[in-house]
Amino acid sequence: MIRFITDTEEKKKISREILEALTEWFEVEESREAFIRESADQPFWAAYSEDVPVGFLCLKETGPETVELAVMGVLKDHHREGWGRRLFAAAKDHAAREGYSFIQVKTVRSGMYEDYDKTNEFYKSLGFKELEVIETVWDEANPCQIYVMGLKSAVETIAVRHSYRGRFSEEPVPEEDLKTIASAGIAAPSGCNKQTTDIIVVNDPDVLGKIKASIDPPVAQTAPAMIVVLSRKINAYRDRCFAIQDYSAAIENMLLAIVELGYQSCWYEGHITDEDRICDKIASILNVPEGYDVVCVLPVGKALEEFHAPSKKPFSERVKFNSFT
Repeated sequence: MIRFITDTEEKKKISREILEALTEWFEVEESREAFIRESADQPFWAAYSEDVPVGFLCLKETGPETVELAVMGVLKDHHREGWGRRLFAAAKDHAAREGYSFIQVKTVRSGMYEDYDKTNEFYKSLGFKELEVIETVWDEANPCQIYVMGLKSAVETIAVRHSYRGRFSEEPVPEEDLKTIASAGIAAPSGCNKQTTDIIVVNDPDVLGKIKASIDPPVAQTAPAMIVVLSRKINAYRDRCFAIQDYSAAIENMLLAIVELGYQSCWYEGHITDEDRICDKIASILNVPEGYDVVCVLPVGKALEEFHAPSKKPFSERVKFNSFT
């Protein structure tokens, strides 16, 4: 169980019990006492196993847009039981609801100490990204690795996502980001879990150039990467096929992931599936086998031009409760 603790004395008691049992990470008494003392005034979550505290986490505001994971500890006997992830999930949710845009955490750079290497892998598994290393925060023997994570909620990302048809920066899209986008696509639901949607990520300049040359009238000519969406017509049950719904869900997932990662895109479907069948030319370039249809391309890259949200009808005109009238 994860509990949000408000009593200052209880916070100090829990943090002391945990930190004094974790001397591999908190061996310097002065620093340990500072963590314990400061925890009394910070947002504080504790993990309980059979009503006994086995871990805790504190947050600290470091700026109007940023909160820091100030300190976290889980007793060694309870490592790998998921307590750290549950503590962080509660703290992250709190930070997002409070309106912060980013969360950061400081640790010792990988390659210095085995215990901290494990800590770094844990933070990266949560979704933290490496920002920078600053050796002067502590000392040369303990170079400070700073990790960051965006806290934009899915609802906020939906609100700011709009189709982008402008020019893109030449800056390549890292393969890890493209994998994240593709993973969001295949994580989408599908009718009866038939998984009718497949994805081809294109970031090879030569292949990308051939695809761009096949699109007439031209679109997305400056995009440094492209997601090509494939669909198969597989019946979900009896004679019902939900392939269109399946790939639509996958595409929307990827569009949101693209914006969340700081890129822009546009859903190009009709342009390539019209009577001129540009989609078939793309399929030939990518060696797509029979039984698969190319249904959409999503350019991916950093936007170079300003763009604005299209006008939408008022909420009251499009949303009803309980009856249309």
